[in-house]
Amino acid sequence: MSEPRGTLLHVEPLTTDAALPSAATNLLVRYVSEGVHGPIVVTGTVSLPPTTPPSSGWPVINWAHGTVGTANVCAPSSNTRDGLVDEYVGLMDTTLDRWVAAGYVVLKTDYEGFGTDGEHPYMHGDSAANCLEDIVVAAREADPRIGRDWVAVGHSQGGQACLFVAARESLPGLLGAVPIAPGGTGLSLLAPVIKEARPGSAGAIRFLPPLLVGAAAADPRVDPDALLTEKAHVLLDTIRTACLPQSTLVAETLLPEDVFRPDADLGPLTEYLLTQEVTGFPVHVPMLIVQGLADDLVTPAATDYLVSTLPAERVAYKKYAGADHRQAVAASFDDVLAFVEALF
Repeated sequence: MSEPRGTLLHVEPLTTDAALPSAATNLLVRYVSEGVHGPIVVTGTVSLPPTTPPSSGWPVINWAHGTVGTANVCAPSSNTRDGLVDEYVGLMDTTLDRWVAAGYVVLKTDYEGFGTDGEHPYMHGDSAANCLEDIVVAAREADPRIGRDWVAVGHSQGGQACLFVAARESLPGLLGAVPIAPGGTGLSLLAPVIKEARPGSAGAIRFLPPLLVGAAAADPRVDPDALLTEKAHVLLDTIRTACLPQSTLVAETLLPEDVFRPDADLGPLTEYLLTQEVTGFPVHVPMLIVQGLADDLVTPAATDYLVSTLPAERVAYKKYAGADHRQAVAASFDDVLAFVEALF
């Protein structure tokens, strides 16, 4: 592929359930980015607000979605109200629609490997950060009324992507980042926790299938099929054809001792995942980290530790009583809006 990153390859009106209802216009775009192994084509959506753009163009919220799975059918841009990922995507869209109503363009990349050729390298921070960076360029080609300045806002998997974005120096137009319940802390410990049946191992199994498939997409040393027992292979079959909700139902039927073969070599997997952890990152733009105190997936303790490793002068941290992993997105909206407005 010879086109530079951010090149807009195709744009068309978006009128499906993936459209944000308060937007004046919703677009489906295909654009060029850089994946784990070279140039890629990525899909995403662009939602334009019903307001008159300021002279500098509409401000941009660049949304990084959380875990939906790894298969093409999980792409948020193809979501339907009875679809496999609407339980998550539809809920997030409720808050994203508030951004459009407030006068912001909302960009939503699908990430590498969703709805296009190739596998999705789940939790590969640089791949996701590239997709976020490049959709801004493609969106402005689709509609020049979109401004150059943007803020990255992401949840869970997307929170990790925001941290990778914020760690980049002199990223054009990036004003700040808002990781909400960010993943990526202690990522390399997940497989050993399950294999050794440590506390939390049962809950960790639900995220193992996308981690295995995603790691294999990025690192050929990782062979998911060689790691799992015959009983646990259904996890891989499900995540390769369906999405996280369906894989979670399977995961809930397995005990930690059912998952890994006794002779499974977790070395390549844990070594790869260690490269995708986010503790101790440099932060080159103002950042607001959000955490729900009732979150049992990305725990408050994990995010507390993450924040302790980041530069205090760059990072603000807000916690929300009673909010679980997903509820933190809506619960924090007013504070995040105030943070973003100050940046612009």
